[in-house]
Amino acid sequence: DDGRRTTDDGRRSTATVTMAVATAARVASMGALRSQISLVRAASLNGMSSVVCRTMMAPSPLSLASSSIVRPYSAARPLAYNFDRMGGSPMGGGGGGFFSGGSGGPDGTGMSELVRWPVTKANTVLNIVPQGKRFVVERFGKLSAIHDSGFFFAIPLVDQISYVIDIRERAIDILPQSAITRDNVSVEVSGNLFVKFVDPERAAYGARNPLYSVVQHAQSAMRSAIGEMELDEILHGRARLNGLIKGSLQEAAVAWGLEVRRYEITEITPDEQIRVAMDKQAAAERDRREQVLRAEGDKRRAELTSEGVKISLTNESEGMLIKIRNEAEAAKTKLLLEAQGEAEAVKVKASAQAEAIAKISAELQKAGGPEAANLALAREYVTMYGEMGKQSNTMIFNDRPADMSALLVQAAAAIGAAPGVKVPSLGAGEKTDQ
Repeated sequence: DDGRRTTDDGRRSTATVTMAVATAARVASMGALRSQISLVRAASLNGMSSVVCRTMMAPSPLSLASSSIVRPYSAARPLAYNFDRMGGSPMGGGGGGFFSGGSGGPDGTGMSELVRWPVTKANTVLNIVPQGKRFVVERFGKLSAIHDSGFFFAIPLVDQISYVIDIRERAIDILPQSAITRDNVSVEVSGNLFVKFVDPERAAYGARNPLYSVVQHAQSAMRSAIGEMELDEILHGRARLNGLIKGSLQEAAVAWGLEVRRYEITEITPDEQIRVAMDKQAAAERDRREQVLRAEGDKRRAELTSEGVKISLTNESEGMLIKIRNEAEAAKTKLLLEAQGEAEAVKVKASAQAEAIAKISAELQKAGGPEAANLALAREYVTMYGEMGKQSNTMIFNDRPADMSALLVQAAAAIGAAPGVKVPSLGAGEKTDQ
């Protein structure tokens, strides 16, 4: 009995130790697996090769011992992505490279996101689909369902979330590509491709890597479109070039579950010789425009100057014309006024003379009137000759100077004829100049 009891205790101890070892192995396996997953994630983000990833994912003896109990984390599959499926190195190579690796992030697609295809997720029985994503679920390796945003239940070990499709629009940088234009000019062209997944099933099963495929096709389409256009058309017709590339991409992207929203050329760089020639041409064009503008400015200035002179002369001539017209009007008015004044004066004088003549005539009709008239005439005659004598000592009387005595005699006779007037008689020997 004691021996049996000891044997049973030994067996129980052995079983307990075995269970403890198995439990420790499970715990160690899970810890090692988590460490391996973290390393694989870091390796994939840093662009390490698939060989390193596969080496890091090599199962340990403890994980093999507990593989029947602990299911490996399914997210390790996309992180340990085999680059050989890409058809070449993702960093470039013979195809000219297809990732820039600099625009990754929430709104852009860089190298790490394109390399990590397909993106999967572990089945947690109750699975939640975030807004803007689609989950492609496979059952025993065959498509089972495609779930929109929300939650769904999946059977462990049977259902697998094989693809996580992000249906939001994303931008992919296209590295500069060398191309030859129709006029045999070598250029480097880069651009941005904007796409989004619209058919998760085609995105999952239409191509091994739809993003890589559409990028490669974008490069080929860009080179083909550039080959159909001349350099000037490319430089001045980017919209047309973008349309040609987008149209070519859209036809092929449908089979991959993608929709090409737009394609934008970001930079066009000709070779060095063409660039130097273009710089010279641009400088010459700027000089020509400067000369044209300067000539137009000089022409405009001359036109304005002549126009100003013309306006000045016109205004001056109009002013002179107005002045002459005003002066003529003033002279006319003056002459009219003077003529009117003279006419009035003549009228007044004539009236006065007429009145005087009338009075004289009336007086002549009276007694002694004729003698008075003769006396007045004689006085005026003598007065006139007296005034002439004051100006000169010599006087000329017509052509008969002897008539002066007769003239004086007649004047004296006329004066003597007046009543009450006595005129002394002139002797024969008296001089006439007294």
